[in-house]
Amino acid sequence: MDWRKALPGSFNSQHSILHSQFITFALMTSISDTIKEKYELVVGLEVHVQLSTLSKIFSTDSAGFGGGPNEHISPVSLGLPGTLPKLNKKVVEYAVKMGLATKCQINTHTHFDRKNYFYADLPKGFQTTQDSEPICKSGYIDVESGEITKSRIRIHRIHMEDDAGKSMHDQDETESLIDLNRAGVPLIEIVSEPDIRSGAEAAAYLNEIRKLVKYLDICDGNMEEGSIRCDANISVRLRGSTKYGNRCEVKNLNSIRNLQRAIDYEFERQVGVIEAGGYVDQNTLNFDADSGSTSPLRSKEMANDYRYFPEPDLPPLVLSEQYIKEIAASIPELPAEKIRRYTDELGLSSYDAALVSSEKEIAGYFDILVSHTNNYKSAANWLNGPVKSYLNEQNKTISQFNLQPAELSGLIALIDTGKLNYSVAAQKVFPEMILKPGKSAETIALGLEVLIDTGADELSSIIEEVLGNYPDKVKEYQNGKKGVLGLFMGDIMKKSKGKINPQTASKLVVEKLENKT
Repeated sequence: MDWRKALPGSFNSQHSILHSQFITFALMTSISDTIKEKYELVVGLEVHVQLSTLSKIFSTDSAGFGGGPNEHISPVSLGLPGTLPKLNKKVVEYAVKMGLATKCQINTHTHFDRKNYFYADLPKGFQTTQDSEPICKSGYIDVESGEITKSRIRIHRIHMEDDAGKSMHDQDETESLIDLNRAGVPLIEIVSEPDIRSGAEAAAYLNEIRKLVKYLDICDGNMEEGSIRCDANISVRLRGSTKYGNRCEVKNLNSIRNLQRAIDYEFERQVGVIEAGGYVDQNTLNFDADSGSTSPLRSKEMANDYRYFPEPDLPPLVLSEQYIKEIAASIPELPAEKIRRYTDELGLSSYDAALVSSEKEIAGYFDILVSHTNNYKSAANWLNGPVKSYLNEQNKTISQFNLQPAELSGLIALIDTGKLNYSVAAQKVFPEMILKPGKSAETIALGLEVLIDTGADELSSIIEEVLGNYPDKVKEYQNGKKGVLGLFMGDIMKKSKGKINPQTASKLVVEKLENKT
């Protein structure tokens, strides 16, 4: 039997209405840039961050990822009669840390609430969350969504709650399976104000949150494993209007790229509906990563649908000012502060500083590296270039990199003192240093016989020989075709086996070319 025929007619009608806008838009041609310019995108994000605690928020069950189906459960996390929850104090600490890192006000008097709804993977029949009194409120995150565009995204609230289990619909041909290992795992939900105006800005904001939680060591930031999930509330309005349009919520976006794709698609869809004379229904949507399109899940719930009321089994939560000060003192230097220090004190460009500070472990390596060398720019270049390339190729993290910062600084010193050229350092010495950790850069360079030892007379002779091999190219250079200089330098580097200073050689080549008749 067709499952829709077994349902009431009102559902069939609603289901058809929900899909009509999406089918209509799928048949339309893309919206022109001129039409899109008439409208402003308005986005607010709800980011769910799974906290890296050992146990769940209200029970002693393991909160670790993995394990066999329904292994990490107990009567408490299942909400069985006669059980009582007990708040994990680490969850409170982590929530306060995130609040302080995002310049939020910390609520010293708060409590938990029950959010009532039924779903097969929600064993208690309600979620324990914070409705009227979140632990953090009124903060912000500054983001850059381009080289010039900087914006401040206000945070409405951060609250604590427990996660639901997981429904699996693709494990059995006829049955849906439930794994409750995730039920009761602690979350913080970070709710932004509707300040986001582009998909790129949303992606930058989510990336900043991911960096912050990793710097704070409160979440591993692994979106593939569901450690961070995002819901996007999206609406459009005519430019200049102050009234918000009807919003649609795209649920469970599990990558920064998919967040941007979903927002970009939904903006065009909603503009298309309005331009066609339609009305944007307030729906909850799914995003299909394969097709890059959204589709309706259900009509959007309102807050009163959840029948919130204070959690009777948990006492109010009261935090002292001393407790908050102690947590504030434990917060490490955060990405924005590192960028400021790298640009102000070390003279790095904003671009280089942002790259170096993008991962906490990378920034830590860099801080040790610059304690061994004064060439901060070169240190950043090596870290952002050859080191990161190697790590990406080998699928390793910086903690698995066996070349110590002091050893890499030795390689930089050889280049700075003119004993080694960069190309040879990157292509020959650096790979060998990785294979032979503990050996100095100079020892390896000596073993490879690549240290610069070509005298001035020998270099002059090599240059004369190379130029003599290309009389036609010499004339082209003298007639203004300066690009052939690269041809000469390539041959000179080969003949010298890289044992020359490229800058010195290039200068001599130009002098000889200018003086040739």
